[in-house]
Amino acid sequence: MTDTRAVVLLSGGLDSATTLALAKKAGFACYALSFDYGQRHRAELTAAAMVATSLRAVEHRVMRIDTAGIGGSALTDTSIAVPESPTIGIPVTYVPARNTVFLALALGWAEVLGAEAIYIGVNAVDYSGYPDCRPEFIAAFARLAQVATKCGVEGHAMRIEAPLITLSKAQIIETGMALGVDFGQTVSCYQPDTGGAACGRCDACRLRREGFAAARVPDPTRYVTRAVAPQK
Repeated sequence: MTDTRAVVLLSGGLDSATTLALAKKAGFACYALSFDYGQRHRAELTAAAMVATSLRAVEHRVMRIDTAGIGGSALTDTSIAVPESPTIGIPVTYVPARNTVFLALALGWAEVLGAEAIYIGVNAVDYSGYPDCRPEFIAAFARLAQVATKCGVEGHAMRIEAPLITLSKAQIIETGMALGVDFGQTVSCYQPDTGGAACGRCDACRLRREGFAAARVPDPTRYVTRAVAPQK
């Protein structure tokens, strides 16, 4: 096994699973990092553990942080309803500063590990309008990492890799399929039931369903009822 290391942010969804597979293909020993951040459900953490095992991450670590203490998002505040139809602008499912915090913690672990890169599965094409999924954000964080770390000031800047950032959801699915990702293990839904079955109505479910349809790949998602299953 290679000793060239990368930290891979792993949410348990199809984007992060594909990102882990791409990091592995690039020759990295992958250290998967997930967050218990006060989100509505733990189904995605269960999914992340399965994906990390199936894609043979060297280690899978779950860090606890309290973004629910900040509030302001339907994903961390149950008093805010998850939208079940497309919205205009930045939706209420945006979690303030989430990717900034996630990348900062990943950066710290990567320094300790002596890793060369951090992989994150953000996407600026089929995404929900989040400002921290844009190329401008990734470029800005890479500059921050260079000046804020020991490795950066010593001339070994940490690479921030976002390999999915310009891909459509269909292209992400096709890439993952080619790399052997089991999308049946993944959870994308913002409000699944306790067993991880998807609601079929939220924005994440819509983008996922449309992606499988565009890729002409059978959708392996488990839905709460067949009434919300994807159309053929």
